[in-house]
Amino acid sequence: MDFNVVLLNNNKSAEIKLQIVPAQPKKLTHLPERPKVDLAFSNLRYTVRQGKKEKVILKDVSGRLRSGELCAIMGPSGAGKSTLLNILTGYKTEGTSGQIFMNERERDLSQFRKLSAYIMQDNQLHANLTVDEAMAVAAKLKIGSKKAHEREVIITEILDTLGLIDHRRTMTSGLSGGQKKRLSIALELVSNPPIMFFDEPTSGLDSSSCFQCISLLKTLAKGGRTIICTIHQPSARLFEMFDQLYTLADGQCVYQGSTKQLIPWLGTLGLQCPSYHNPASYIIEVACGEYGDHTRKLVCAIDNGKNDIRDGKAFPELKINDGLNNAQKYAEDNLNSIIANQLAKGSNTEQTDQKNLNTDTVSDAVKEVVVDAKEVEKVDVSSALLESSIPVKQPRYGNSELQQFFIILKRALLFSRRDWTLMYLRLFAHILVGFLIGALYFKIGNDGAKVLSNLGFLFFNMLFLMYTSMTITILSFPLEMPVLLKENFNRWYSLRSYYLAITISDMPFQTIFCIIYVTIVYFMTSQPPEAHRYGMFLLACLLVSFVAQSVGLVVGAAMNVQVRHQRINNNT
Repeated sequence: MDFNVVLLNNNKSAEIKLQIVPAQPKKLTHLPERPKVDLAFSNLRYTVRQGKKEKVILKDVSGRLRSGELCAIMGPSGAGKSTLLNILTGYKTEGTSGQIFMNERERDLSQFRKLSAYIMQDNQLHANLTVDEAMAVAAKLKIGSKKAHEREVIITEILDTLGLIDHRRTMTSGLSGGQKKRLSIALELVSNPPIMFFDEPTSGLDSSSCFQCISLLKTLAKGGRTIICTIHQPSARLFEMFDQLYTLADGQCVYQGSTKQLIPWLGTLGLQCPSYHNPASYIIEVACGEYGDHTRKLVCAIDNGKNDIRDGKAFPELKINDGLNNAQKYAEDNLNSIIANQLAKGSNTEQTDQKNLNTDTVSDAVKEVVVDAKEVEKVDVSSALLESSIPVKQPRYGNSELQQFFIILKRALLFSRRDWTLMYLRLFAHILVGFLIGALYFKIGNDGAKVLSNLGFLFFNMLFLMYTSMTITILSFPLEMPVLLKENFNRWYSLRSYYLAITISDMPFQTIFCIIYVTIVYFMTSQPPEAHRYGMFLLACLLVSFVAQSVGLVVGAAMNVQVRHQRINNNT
């Protein structure tokens, strides 16, 4: 009898058959297909300088992260979770040693960043955009080669999958914490990265939003992506949703493997988790030493991440070599496994299945790395060879720098149009100070005895223009810095395109304000009423304003940390 079928007998003459169909994960059908990425790292070490000494944060850890799985990196505070995530993403490169592999070949960081996305802990979003506008900008920058209607289909599908379709016209500032987190994920899903990193995705969310967020990550993993996230201490309900667990303690790996095998494996080491206890809490307590110092024993048992607890036993580390011969051998094994499984799938008898699948050709360790045939049945088997070899080079960005410039320029002008408060303040300041300086140096231009006063007028005139232009950028640019770091790291656009766009976007307003100010002070101070002299004076003032604006960007970038932390504290 099929266990998914239940018979309900209300009486002898009526029988109702109720079939229970498991919910299937939503698939994003319109996104471009990307190769699956398996990530492995060996003997990763990270050190930082503290005065004259060096502190080791990660101590030669190893591990393997597979596509199609939701992996959680856990550990006590200060264990090195975020550090490991930042190294895997390429966000941190200095002070690191060891090897990182992508599909059994040593990782090319430039190529890897084109295939990955990093969603940071804080939801860095533009508050002056609606959900639909934010998605449209991301689509134009990431998949600008597609036609407008194709991008619209992709945006609609992503928003529908992530439960944001009813909030398309909502400003991002009006979204809840869980909705902002989903929007951050949606923005990166536009390019369909095969590997995604999340730093504390459940931070600051209630239990319901946490469950929705992890359910979404689980759905993304079911689609063949590699989903890796750090998480502090999930509930038992959330913990069961993860496929793989990687636990750190004091910069070392104390467990790597299936979440279902965590408690049985700990039991073999004499660590019995109470039946009423949350397994996630228990492993954290063990890592903290609440049940004694077992860190060394756990590190030795798991070989600092080189062993992977699967199906109740530790699999030895798959030997990874970037030599061409070994890469080809692994690709052939991968191809043989896929073909064997494809043939076995079409067989109706167990004997035929065993005949077609030659288990001697593929070791147990390789079986764990090979992608399930059910997930790749629609992919040409020859792609297995390609994915295990050197990745095909792709463009650095989804658009040319000229196209990026126009997209960012349009977005910046939209920000200016919606933030009229700042514009009114700048206009009021130029008019007010113009009349004050004009009144202070009233009619001194035609009086030869007041040459020094005219010199003072020119000095304070330039000082005011420099001060106003610098202050605006010093205060506003640091607030954009977190978003800039996120978008540039995830390869939305180049820094050159961004700088030119935000500089040119403010030039029309800076020019208008400068003309109003110069006109007031020029004629109130009785400067020579000649068109060419007025034009030269105006040009000099404009150049001073533009140079001061660029200097303000430099100063604002230097002080971004202090302002950013103040903004985060205010939000919390």
